[in-house]
Amino acid sequence: MRQFIRHPADIPIEVSPVDAGGARPPRLVNVGMGGLAFRSHSAFRPAHVVRVRIDCVRPAFETMARVAWCRACGGEYELGLAFTDPDDAFRARMVEQICYIEHYRKEVRATQGRVLTAEEAAREWIERNAAGFPANGPEH
Repeated sequence: MRQFIRHPADIPIEVSPVDAGGARPPRLVNVGMGGLAFRSHSAFRPAHVVRVRIDCVRPAFETMARVAWCRACGGEYELGLAFTDPDDAFRARMVEQICYIEHYRKEVRATQGRVLTAEEAAREWIERNAAGFPANGPEH
């Protein structure tokens, strides 16, 4: 089974080592039931614990995660983080849906010139995508 679900890359997140100050804000790549993946200008060592914050929701989503993997990717690094708490994995899944809706809202404005409220965007996104949205994450 796939651990991560493809996610809009335009949703910023903050990831910083627990024992150090904040890093340059990376962009979210995907979120799944077990963790998330993102691109960063900085490498993180596997097994390190990091603090994760996603501000696109209120209150902001914050949790701790462990670096599962890190690999060079086009001049940056792509990292996989595993959540240390199963409840955080579930909450991240809800955050993911909100991020998809926000991405849809921005896309509609850019491509169609329509300005949607958060509720309008959610309603449209759900009508168009909810049936195809994986319940437990797609296969790898």
